[in-house]
Amino acid sequence: MKKPIRIVALVLAVAAATLGCTAQADQTTDKLKAALQTRLADATIKSIEKSPIAGLYEVNLGSQIIYSDATGDYLILGDLIDAKNHKNLTEARLSETNRINFASLPFANAVKVVKGNGSRQIAVFSDPNCPYCKQLENTLKSVDNVTVYTFLYPVLSPDSEVKSKSIWCSTDRAKAWESWMQNRTAPTAAGTCDTAAIDKNLKLGHEMNVTGTPTVFLADGRRLPGAVPADELNKQISAVR
Repeated sequence: MKKPIRIVALVLAVAAATLGCTAQADQTTDKLKAALQTRLADATIKSIEKSPIAGLYEVNLGSQIIYSDATGDYLILGDLIDAKNHKNLTEARLSETNRINFASLPFANAVKVVKGNGSRQIAVFSDPNCPYCKQLENTLKSVDNVTVYTFLYPVLSPDSEVKSKSIWCSTDRAKAWESWMQNRTAPTAAGTCDTAAIDKNLKLGHEMNVTGTPTVFLADGRRLPGAVPADELNKQISAVR
């Protein structure tokens, strides 16, 4: 009868030790968050977690991840790279923590372009005057069997808003969008129709921490910032389950 008692005692000891470590970790991150919230007064700290490096903490600011020591006295701005596996850990964490519910996006407020059978889906927040957005549009020429929902997101200049409204008010929005982005043929429609969708896109983008264009959202809710190369875009779209 002594053996079971020893086993139970051992399990309880391990559990107590685990709880102790968790409580200690929570206490450290709570203190760190309080210290950083005072020092980074204009920032909103979404979460703080241990990084893969001992003593270094991941501080999630929503649109950015920075790193701190346990006291908040020292900060590191920049990406954390897994050199062994050639992986950008910061980018991967941002993509994961900023994951959205793709199905809940208001697709009626987007310009819809269907390529091939359109079986795959992506959403893009894009500014008509953004050179990287134009680069992405050229990339999309070589990506087939995908439905692209482009949310007009005019954040660069007043002319971006003018062009977005003209594209939205065009009889064929998809044609007007692609003609401008791929061939530099300016939209000609008067932007006097109901353009409330563009205002809603701006509000939605701010809520989702879309701080740059283009920002691509995959159907599983992950985001890909910037003009992603065609092979990488195809790879990421195909990886969606």
